[in-house]
Amino acid sequence: MAEMAVDGEFGCGFLGGIFQRRSYWPRKTSVRSLPSTEHSKRQRSSSVESACKASNLANKSPPKLNEQSAKNSTLVHPKVSSTTSHKRVHGRRPSDAARSSTSSSTSSVQTKVHQSPDLGHERKLKREPTSNSSELTKMITDPQLLNESKALVRSTPSNAMLLGHLGNLKQTGPGKLFGNNSPNSTVRTVDYLSRNLREKSFMPNNPKNGFGKLGGNVVMGNIVRKNSDEFRQLRGLVNRLDPEAFKSKGNEAYKQGRFDEALALYDRAIGLDSNKATYRCNKSAALIGLGRIMEAVFECKEAILIEPSYHRAHHRLANLYLRVGEAEKALHHYKHSGTYANSDDIAKAQALQNHLSICTEARRLKEWNTLLKETKYAISSGADSAPQVYALHVEALLNLYRHEEAHATYQKGPNISIDSCTRLIVPAASAYIMMIEARVYLAAGRFEDAVAASQHAAKLDPSNKEVNIVVKRARAVKSARLSGNLLFKASKFSEAFVTYNEGLENDPYNAVLLCNRAACRSKLGQYEKAVEDCTTALNVRPSYSKARLRRADCNAKMERWEASVQDYEMLIRETPGDEEVGRALFEAQVQLKKQRGEDIKDLKFGSNLIFITSNERFRHFITSPGMSVVLFCNKSNHKQVLQVLEHVCKIFPSINFLKVEIEDHPYLANSEHVRSIPSFKIYKNGSRVKEIPGNDREMLESSVKLYSS
Repeated sequence: MAEMAVDGEFGCGFLGGIFQRRSYWPRKTSVRSLPSTEHSKRQRSSSVESACKASNLANKSPPKLNEQSAKNSTLVHPKVSSTTSHKRVHGRRPSDAARSSTSSSTSSVQTKVHQSPDLGHERKLKREPTSNSSELTKMITDPQLLNESKALVRSTPSNAMLLGHLGNLKQTGPGKLFGNNSPNSTVRTVDYLSRNLREKSFMPNNPKNGFGKLGGNVVMGNIVRKNSDEFRQLRGLVNRLDPEAFKSKGNEAYKQGRFDEALALYDRAIGLDSNKATYRCNKSAALIGLGRIMEAVFECKEAILIEPSYHRAHHRLANLYLRVGEAEKALHHYKHSGTYANSDDIAKAQALQNHLSICTEARRLKEWNTLLKETKYAISSGADSAPQVYALHVEALLNLYRHEEAHATYQKGPNISIDSCTRLIVPAASAYIMMIEARVYLAAGRFEDAVAASQHAAKLDPSNKEVNIVVKRARAVKSARLSGNLLFKASKFSEAFVTYNEGLENDPYNAVLLCNRAACRSKLGQYEKAVEDCTTALNVRPSYSKARLRRADCNAKMERWEASVQDYEMLIRETPGDEEVGRALFEAQVQLKKQRGEDIKDLKFGSNLIFITSNERFRHFITSPGMSVVLFCNKSNHKQVLQVLEHVCKIFPSINFLKVEIEDHPYLANSEHVRSIPSFKIYKNGSRVKEIPGNDREMLESSVKLYSS
């Protein structure tokens, strides 16, 4: 025994030299290794320092973990071979008993080494530890040290499976963070480590069984693990490599409505593990929240490719297909949604399918009112992001010569790029959508955009006759306007008239060309024909102010003052601060009064400061077309406020400014809910829109300018 005893210098330096306290697990003496045969098992050393004696093992390769033992053993309690004999010592646990070497199949010799129960007589060597927690953290974060360091460290549940240099795991490649260099080693190790951390986090801090709460003072074998900041750094490293952590954070952000942040977190989870269908499905939910429907469809399809029986992904994809107007695909995925789909979902998809069938037939028969009605039903049935359904609706409006409504519907439709549409539907359907877009641009006077859109449609479906007709129309209209404008500027009104007329042969209800032709007719003295062109343009585009102004001017030249005043009043409602329109309106009103025989001697343009003498006069002005500004003040002490009013009157001569003295008209102050004196109130087309303190001239000017534009 004296010859076989291990020298004291191989004792545990961590316990005796650093912590100066006794472990729950008594220190064990080691014996020199006996020669083993092919069928014998290697005895596990209980001393950290004997494992670090790398110089005596230089000619031996690091031991590999046996697959069987890896499955059936733990990092803290290694099992002893069945051939190893144990001897209990009175008053001690079985795990403190001396361990004996294994016996060979060719030898029956057994050597038993007993450990003294008296721990007080054991020598405690005060040595510098071979490594500490700071060095371990540095090894984790510094790749260069990982390459250079070859020291062996006793493995524990907190460092095993993390670094190839730790414990008895073989380092298979220089400078590698993980001990396995196989393609899937990173994902497996991260999964293991995150799972290990979660499990250990719930373990009680009970040193009797060798386990403790992670981050606490844990007793493992004869190594005491001290609480340190380095462990928290290690946990942070694990969280940065755990895709489940990113998914959980993404779910939190999604619940709070932070869809951009959730999307970024789901992307990071997918970057770490692209084979999880859950990450793709959650990403699609974030994209739906951002209104990116087509991208959400793609992510759901990816999730189903990864996991074909994923019911939630099927249900989400079915809902998306319903929204984009693909009723048949929606029904297919509802049938694969398991318990997620209900009878209401199926009924919605079937109703949409029925409406779309009627739409197709109505378009074939050119029953535009029926098409308009059925597309409205389809949109209300759930197809609120369907580009094809909106295109059918717009086409019906265009063919009913409701160009302004068609343009408004087009702008409210789903904002989906044509490339995304092509990925979802067939190219012919995308070509149809582009053709309708070109027609909308033509109606709005955006001829260059119309040519570009129609040419794009022709590329998607070259054999489509309707598309080719629109291409020809767009090119002809664009050329006619360009040539006609050059001739008009050169005062060649007859030639310009002919050119605009050629363009109208290709697009008879184009409001821009009609208005331009009306300008030529007006210059040629054909006022009646000019009014007809303007009226036709206003029928398809009621808010086309240029056509209305031209019609008012032509009616004035034909002394049709009442019709002229009506158009000018309509224009002043739209642009209350337009001095040119205001002056034209005043002149038309004077001529109308003169034609009716009324007194016009006190009428003067720019005399827009009016003193209110009665409730009827007040109501007349604030309900008239355009904008009115009313000052509510006292009879005395209002000189400064009146100067503000007169200054703003000069800036906006076409706007009526009224003065109300509340001593004479207290009922007006009450009925208009005047809160302070003096104060201004702005009225537009009969509605009260804003109240401003009487001494704030800058705010009054900016508000009048804002509401008159």
